[in-house]
Amino acid sequence: MSVHVIKREMIDAMLALPPEEGKRLLEPLKSLAATEKLPFNLLEDTNVSNDAEVHRHEADLWLCLSGEVTFNCGGALVNGTPRKLKDGTIDEREWKAKEIIGGAEIVLRVGDWLYIPAGVPHQHRAMGTAKLMIVKIPKVEK
Repeated sequence: MSVHVIKREMIDAMLALPPEEGKRLLEPLKSLAATEKLPFNLLEDTNVSNDAEVHRHEADLWLCLSGEVTFNCGGALVNGTPRKLKDGTIDEREWKAKEIIGGAEIVLRVGDWLYIPAGVPHQHRAMGTAKLMIVKIPKVEK
């Protein structure tokens, strides 16, 4: 097992990167998360609206590092379907849709955190550029 240190300078360099249209994962966590199969990442959304989704067995914890992002949380997926994996199989643990009906709009700005429990539909969009950290938290059975 290796210990990894991510220095503030690395995060500052990531925050200073010029934006790219669309969405992308960012270093220094992108490679580490992929290699170690870790449940967190840094991402950038620029002028993008993501599909709605609901995770049955994991919560999301979001931190807005730069910019502004709008979430739609709660309500119900409209015509939701289970996630289809690259190999063609179906993953019933996550459902996707193009939109949510009856959700609440929440705006995150720099330094704001958002916790979305397992089972809660959510969707986010960025008009402009937002850099975010996401942590996936497994649902704990009581």
